[in-house]
Parts: sequence; structure tokens; C-alpha cells
Amino acid sequence: MAKVPQGVGPKNPQVVVLIGATGDLARRRLLPGLFHLCRTGFIPACRIVGLGLDALDADGFRKLAREALAQFSTRPVADADWTKFAASLDYVPQKVGAAVLKAAVTKAEKALGGDGRRMHYLSVPPNAALSSVRLLAEAELVERAGIIMEKPFGTDLASAVSLNAKLHDVFAEEQIFRIDHFLGKEPAQNILAFRFANGLFEPIWNRNFIDHVQIDVPETLGLDRRAAYYEDIGAYRDMVVTHLFQILGFMAMEPPTALEPAPISEEKNKVFRSMVPIDPRDVVRGQYAGYREEPGVDPESDTETFIALKCHIDNWRWAGVPFFLRTGKKMAEGQRIISIAFREPPKSMFPPGSGVGAQGPDHLTFDLADASKVSLSFYGKRPGPGMRLDKQSLQFAMHETGLMGDVLEAYERLILDAMRGDHTLFTTADGIEQLWRVSQPLLDAPPPVRLYAPGSWGPKSVHQLVAPHAWRLPFEREWRDPNRASA
Repeated sequence: MAKVPQGVGPKNPQVVVLIGATGDLARRRLLPGLFHLCRTGFIPACRIVGLGLDALDADGFRKLAREALAQFSTRPVADADWTKFAASLDYVPQKVGAAVLKAAVTKAEKALGGDGRRMHYLSVPPNAALSSVRLLAEAELVERAGIIMEKPFGTDLASAVSLNAKLHDVFAEEQIFRIDHFLGKEPAQNILAFRFANGLFEPIWNRNFIDHVQIDVPETLGLDRRAAYYEDIGAYRDMVVTHLFQILGFMAMEPPTALEPAPISEEKNKVFRSMVPIDPRDVVRGQYAGYREEPGVDPESDTETFIALKCHIDNWRWAGVPFFLRTGKKMAEGQRIISIAFREPPKSMFPPGSGVGAQGPDHLTFDLADASKVSLSFYGKRPGPGMRLDKQSLQFAMHETGLMGDVLEAYERLILDAMRGDHTLFTTADGIEQLWRVSQPLLDAPPPVRLYAPGSWGPKSVHQLVAPHAWRLPFEREWRDPNRASA
């Protein structure tokens, strides 16, 4: 087992109260993630108290957890490791109330020696979040505790302000961790390293050298039995406010005074305060053909399953640089990229027909999938007589380093950070409220949805939105496979 670096894990034992412990997210991500963190020693000592609607006892919960690991864990599960983890699990049916929950947590704390901290994870639908918070307050589990909340954090400015106020009635802001799993991914964090650690790129990260930016997150999946949730939320609230804008904040922020939570959060919030309110004329909403026939969907639904928009950051660094964001369900590919297009030279010395400019501007592309990749495209001379130029690229993939085994999955990293009290990768109340404030013009007057075919790249009008530029996806070339022998 690899040695855990100092300072990465929490100093104190942890009691995790997992609310929604029998749900899909808990089975797919949280239980396998907690198992890995405990097995590898990232968490020095841990007890997990599951809380759910299912009428299970502790053994029933252990059986569910073992099945979840067998089905969803990306790593092997040794019998000895499972036996140790299973002994840390307990379960309380939600209907039994606060007193029984408090007793279960007290029992877990005594097993850890009484010097632990509590981490409450609300893996519940948005409409159950506040009732879960009230249950924790009634059970007197607020002290020595943090609370992790899943999106969405409101559905507009008024609901976000109301939600934050009610949360603050029970938990202080520094106790609240609003989770965005996109920011827990290694590639998203690598943006900070790439920007601020390299003298080659830091000086050109501004309007003088960058022409436009694309953040593109198409999905091939459909609703996946989430019609009731999705009908009330839609693509903009589900993906843009809570994911794509957060990535934009990392990409566009000024250098923080220190690589610490407060300075980083403040620089992200400065970006959000500098954003121009979204103009509905700069937005394309789409809905895939057949969405209205899905079970649980209104036959006349106006909910968007696709959204593309142009936004601007009105500050010194980014004035005049458009940011194009796109995401949608049932699209041609599943990708997560940031593509930065650099300005082209003001005048070309190359003869007509040489190919310069024929394949668009030079791009720096970050692939935000779990296997981090970066590509820098440029024009180079084609071998042979004459002056013909072709687009070339320099590419890097994380697995080339041999360190992929050290990468924590997004939820694992974020749970660990929350246990350490590190807010760097989490959203603040001020930040989320400002994003809803920026979004209000679009929410008040959304453009009509346009149909698009499943398996396509969205409505055709997205090309008018990005003109005179072009969408970076689909790529003009594939990522190279470093394991493939060169010709």
C-alpha cells in the first residue's frame, strides 16, 4: 500500500452520517469512495452511520454496501479490507427519528475514542435537504461537524438566498461544503498548476493573446430515470450554474495571494461579480426529439435538455473575450473540454494556398475527463518541397507519467477536503447567489426550445451563436494513443 502523504488526510477520527445511504449516488460513488479512503489510510479512523428510507438494520446495510463495492468499485476489494470496513458501518432508518440517530452517532464516537469530528453527507433530493438539516439539528449533531450538500443550490436568486438563510440558521458558512464533483477532478485542479506555475503561459492568459474560450460538456446519456428531477431543473440549472460556471471561475480567475481556500474562493467570486448578466439573445435552448414521450415528462414540456450560451467577463483581463458554454443530453459524444483559442497573427507572410489559417486558430485544450489530457495545436510545415502548412499538436496524457494509480476520484478528493475543512474546491454562498443574479435575465425570459436529433451536436442555431468561430467539438483529430507504436 502506498504511503499517504502528510497533510492530505484529516487529523481527527471521523464519524460520517450518510443521509440517503441506500440511494444511487451512495451506492455508485460514496460507499466505494469511503471504502478506498479508509483502506488506504487517508482517513485515520472512521465510522459510518447510514440513514435512509429503507427499513434495514446494520447487517442489511452492510450487505447493500458489499454489493455496491462489487458492482461499482474501480479497485479490487480484498476480503480483509472489507471485513474491517464492514465493522465500521451502522444504519438507522430515517423514520425512527432524531433520538435514535443521536444514539448511533454517540456509539460510533465512543468506538473512536470520543475525539472525533462529524461529517454529514446529504445525498438526498433538493426538496429533502432542509428537512435533513432540521433532523441533524434536532439530533444535536451540529457541533464539531461539517455538512456536504449536493446541487442544485436553489433554482434562482430568491430560492438560493432563502436556502442559504435557512442553512445558516443551523450551520455556520464555514461548516457548509457545497459539492461540485467537476472541481474534484484532477484535470480541473491542474488548470491552476498549468496557469500559475508556467512562465510560458501565465503572461499570455488574457485578452491580448486569447481570442475566445469554449467550455463544452456534451453527454450521450438521457434522463436515466431522473424525469421528476429534470423536469423542474433543466440543463441550465443542472449543469451550467453548478458545473460550467465553476470551471469558468478557475479558468478566468486572477492569481490568488496564496494557494489557500479563502484567497482562491475570493478570486473565483471576483470573476462571478465581473460577469455580465446573461442576455437571452446569446442563448440557444434545445430539447432532444422524443423527450416529451419519456415517462414522467409533461407532453408539452418546455424544459431544455440542451443549452449553449455566450457570456462575457467585464474586467481588465477578459474585456471583449467571449466565453462559449455548451452542454446537453443525448448528444453525439460524451466529452468535457476547455478549449482556448489564441489570436491569429495580424498579417501572414505565407503565400496563398499554403494552408495557414485554413484549420482555424491555435488552441490549447484541456480534457477534463478522469484521465487528464492537454493538447496544444499549432501550424507546422508539411515535409517536402514548397511551403505547405498543416495543423500539428503537442499532447500530454496523465497516464504517461505512471502516476494514475495515485489519482483520487472526484468524490474521494472532495470528501477528504471537507474532512480537512478545506473549502478550495467548494462553492460559497456569495458565489452561488451571484451566479443566480447573473442568470436572472435568462430565467425571466428564456428563448424557446429548439428540437435536435438524439446523437447530434444540438440545434443548428448553435453555429450562429459561435460565428464567426466554430465549435471545437467534434475534434478535427483524435487524441493520440501513446501505447500505439508509431508508423
